[in-house]
Amino acid sequence: ENNVVATFNVLEAMRLGDVDKLVFASSSTVYGEPSVIPTPEDYHPLKPISIYGASKLASEVLIQVYSELYGFKALILRYANIIGARSNHGVIVDFINKLRTNPSRLEILGDGTQRKSYLHVSDAVEATMHLAVNKLDSMHGVDVYNVGNHDWVTVTEIADIIVEEMGLGRVDYVFKKTTPDGRGWPGDVKLMLLDIRKLESTGWKPRLSSRDAVRRTVRELLGKT
Repeated sequence: ENNVVATFNVLEAMRLGDVDKLVFASSSTVYGEPSVIPTPEDYHPLKPISIYGASKLASEVLIQVYSELYGFKALILRYANIIGARSNHGVIVDFINKLRTNPSRLEILGDGTQRKSYLHVSDAVEATMHLAVNKLDSMHGVDVYNVGNHDWVTVTEIADIIVEEMGLGRVDYVFKKTTPDGRGWPGDVKLMLLDIRKLESTGWKPRLSSRDAVRRTVRELLGKT
């Protein structure tokens, strides 16, 4: 409902209200588990492995069709993991809450080797506005951009950063494998790194690396910044 139905309702409202420009927040999850990493925008086939990823891809298809039928201009932005001070779920929030409850033990879903790219919300907003201002008016139809970072970090590295920022001593990591290959849960993409060269060619680059974005977010959530 939040993705497919809401996107359809927005597109219908655009059609009825003569609005012809759209910036859509999609997700790296539309790629599923690609064989090419870093993954470029033209990678195919798109085979999401979660309901969330499937709903984002379905929304992208709706946008493509509405654009062809009604002449809409649409930027589809496939974001990496976006984090920041107002994060209310996800691995960073989960680890902080667990360590506040038990500062000596941390349960980690998966084997800890899951590796993904993270982007601080300030960078995500800047990239979004940069593309909307510089590309939307001059383009035709639909264009797709990855919005992410150059690097990636493992779940265990995230845990290490949080333990350090919380000033904790020895913490025992307890890995809870929910799938045979060590991912966090069924449908969780184990490795994700987007190719952002297309975005960078427009003149934008992330200010914070994945590691720096994680550290800044931890500090923000702990009230240290």
